[in-house]
Formats: sequence, structure tokens, C-alpha cells
Amino acid sequence: MTTYSKHLYVGWAHLDSNGHMANSAYLDLVSDVRMFYFADHGFPPTEFGRLAVGPVILQETLEYRRELRLLDPIEVTLAADGMSLDAARWVLVNEFIRSDGQVAARVTSTGGWLDLKARALIAPPPALADVMRATPRTATFTELPGIRQPSGS
Repeated sequence: MTTYSKHLYVGWAHLDSNGHMANSAYLDLVSDVRMFYFADHGFPPTEFGRLAVGPVILQETLEYRRELRLLDPIEVTLAADGMSLDAARWVLVNEFIRSDGQVAARVTSTGGWLDLKARALIAPPPALADVMRATPRTATFTELPGIRQPSGS
């Protein structure tokens, strides 16, 4: 699987009372890596604000495989596992890879694009759709249905 990735570390704020990475920390880092991806491809947070559009998560699944502890180096990957032709809906997969190469966790996020003014799911602007379509894909990538347009559009 070709991926985008960021090298990070497990920080103090990521820990739970058992001394390993908390479930909410995985989701926070996945969000960060998504935003790094967009920023690295021409869509920093200011551009989302200007366009009044943003990613919205409809469902996330977190699979734990190995523990992560304070200051463990991790590589957090990003790849598309599914997307509609209009890039309005998508499934992204992030893996947390330990320094020994083992997958510590896998997060699967199902989402779309939210018009921040209308508060409705939309197809993204063309330049953002291009960035989405360029996202590295998993070996199991599938096409998803797009957003239905209202009658008369």
C-alpha cells in the first residue's frame, strides 16, 4: 500500500492512566495527519476557512494491535480505502507503525465534506477534489456513491 506519512512521538498528553496511548489520542493524531496531508498539498486550514468547507467524520473505527508508550516514535500513515467519483465521500485509513515495524493501531474513518454555511454534505471544490483523488490508495480501494444533487439542479 502506497501511503502518505508523518513521523511523530507519543507525548505526555497522549497517555491514559495505564501509561499507554489513550484511545482519544489516536483519533486526535489521525485528525492532525489528515490536516498535514491537506496542508502539504495546498490546503492549509486558512484555505478551508476561506472556502467555508471542512472535512466531517461520520464514523471511525479504531483497532488496537500493540501498545504505545511515552516517547515511542511512531509513523502515522494515511491512505484512501474508498472514495466517490466526485470526492464528496471517502474512507481513509491510518496506521500507527512502531519503530520495530509492527502496526500498533489502525483507524478507519468514513467522512465527507461539509459546507460550513449550509451545514450540508457537498462535493468539494474542484481543486480540493483533485487533492482527494491524488491521495495514495490502499490495495482494497473501492468506489463509493457520490452526493445526490437535488432535483432540478
